[in-house]
Amino acid sequence: MEALKQGADALFILLGAIMVLAMHAGFAFLELGTVRRKNQVNALVKILVDFSVSTVVYFAVGYAVAYGTTFFVGAEQLAAKNGYDLVKFFFLLTFAAAIPAIISGGIAERAKFWPQLIATAVIVGFVYPFFEGIVWNQHLGVQAWIKGLTGAEFHDFAGSVVVHAVGGWIALGAVLLLGARSNRYRKDGAISAHPPSSIPFLALGAWILTVGWFGFNVMSAQTLDKISGLVAVNSLMAMVGGTLAALAVGKNDPGFVHNGPLAGLVAVCAGSDLMHPLGALVVGGVAGAIFVVMFTLTQNKWKIDDVLGVWPLHGLCGTWGGIAAGIFGSQALGGLGGVSLGAQVLGTLMGVAWATASGFVVYGVLKATMGLRMSQEEEFDGADLSIHKISASPEREANW
Repeated sequence: MEALKQGADALFILLGAIMVLAMHAGFAFLELGTVRRKNQVNALVKILVDFSVSTVVYFAVGYAVAYGTTFFVGAEQLAAKNGYDLVKFFFLLTFAAAIPAIISGGIAERAKFWPQLIATAVIVGFVYPFFEGIVWNQHLGVQAWIKGLTGAEFHDFAGSVVVHAVGGWIALGAVLLLGARSNRYRKDGAISAHPPSSIPFLALGAWILTVGWFGFNVMSAQTLDKISGLVAVNSLMAMVGGTLAALAVGKNDPGFVHNGPLAGLVAVCAGSDLMHPLGALVVGGVAGAIFVVMFTLTQNKWKIDDVLGVWPLHGLCGTWGGIAAGIFGSQALGGLGGVSLGAQVLGTLMGVAWATASGFVVYGVLKATMGLRMSQEEEFDGADLSIHKISASPEREANW
């Protein structure tokens, strides 16, 4: 029986890893559909190469930083328990690699290619796993300190704060240090609109992410005996709550409608194992509204050129999700309890502070040493031709 349980657990978490791996195709198509046509190839290449760099760095360094486990032992040892420890690494790697995928959308259309890969290595090798280890592996006694102070540990079941808020707040620093795309905000005060190049591709990306998210949340149980249908249905309710709120607040805009489910899913990650489904619906709805309102404010009023709106979507909705777990996870609002609002606020603010500071340090050093931004001419030509020497749809020769 024990061998069967080990095999089942390994398969369970492997399926989760594959579902979250598929989400990276969602990141790619969401970015491809949002950016202008001359930057579509770059969107696809970045997500794949960022994932590859993340894998090597997390295997060699990051996983050890977070969990103290190293893979520099014999294959016989690694294959123990049906290789469960290896597939657990694979699963958690897909979370870690989401951080550069999130950042990619914010800095699209004007960031240099190689400096971003260096940033990916530093973030996935140290910045992310350092905080991951604090929240999910009891590092530095921070969770014990929070529990002593508030009566409960900081609860983040599937990463509203650990993954999404951290990714979004790191991205904010990168976006601010990079500056807006050329001619986005003109001297006469006018704003140049850069509408999505392909709503169908944007929608495809959103759907792939949405489906994969059920692996992200449900498989965060990590073993088959801890699986909870509550997590699945709460994810579903938050997703539709986000969609409907974005539809209403965003006045039928398809870009908002397709980011709405993502906002809801970002927010429900932290408390998806605790909330009542009606609470999850509200959490998702609030997140959908947060995204639309804050995306519009950042782009139009504050003139922060965050191309995909990754700071509102992941940074702010992730922050809301961390706090919401302490509200809607309470028994008073139909949740399972065992959480403290004080702990949730404290843990969330720690994640935001760490991510924001890290974003400015990592990208600030790169800006000072290598430069972050393509030249004006390269940006005008587009990242596809400037970096990859080919466009998404090459024009046929005139005499063909």
